[in-house]
Amino acid sequence: MIVSALTHPETTSGLYLHVRVLLGMIVGLGLTHLLRHFARLVEQPKRHRIYWVHLVWVLSMFIYMLHFWWWEFRLATVTEWTFNLYLFVVIYALLLYLLCALIFPENLDRDESYRDYFHQRRGWFFGVLIAVYVVDYLDTWVKGADYLHSFGIEFPIRNGCYVIASLIAIKTNRAWYHALFALCGLAFQLYWIGRQFEVL
Repeated sequence: MIVSALTHPETTSGLYLHVRVLLGMIVGLGLTHLLRHFARLVEQPKRHRIYWVHLVWVLSMFIYMLHFWWWEFRLATVTEWTFNLYLFVVIYALLLYLLCALIFPENLDRDESYRDYFHQRRGWFFGVLIAVYVVDYLDTWVKGADYLHSFGIEFPIRNGCYVIASLIAIKTNRAWYHALFALCGLAFQLYWIGRQFEVL
């Protein structure tokens, strides 16, 4: 009796709202973390040296979290929720939060700059970024072939390029590469949102 009630089509929207509450909490925590630490930079600008490449990635993560929450509206059309779909979506959200936590640490050593922090922890940040794009592809694939193909050939190329660029970023500390990756990554992110998600 209880199982049949939960799986009845009329309760599908209620099930989606149940999932969305958790996702909203994760997104809210990520955005709060970014804003709180950015406000700290404004309040104490001389406490730690600012690194503009780091700030580009902060902006990129902020937009990514907003984009993720905007994209979540599309899940309202899902007619059948499975645990695998739920798991992929939650893992994706948790990875995005982890990126927010890694890009802005809770504490820095007194003499440590954001440039030093970024380059010393870049393996963790870009490693998680790789996981985000892998899970993103798998999550899209789980939703079905039609949904996957709706994004066109750009989607696998995009994800593949981000993975390869992140692997290189883990290996190199060359300033020009990290600057180029941050700027190009942000530019393509804005292009992708405008092209695929301007109207849901």
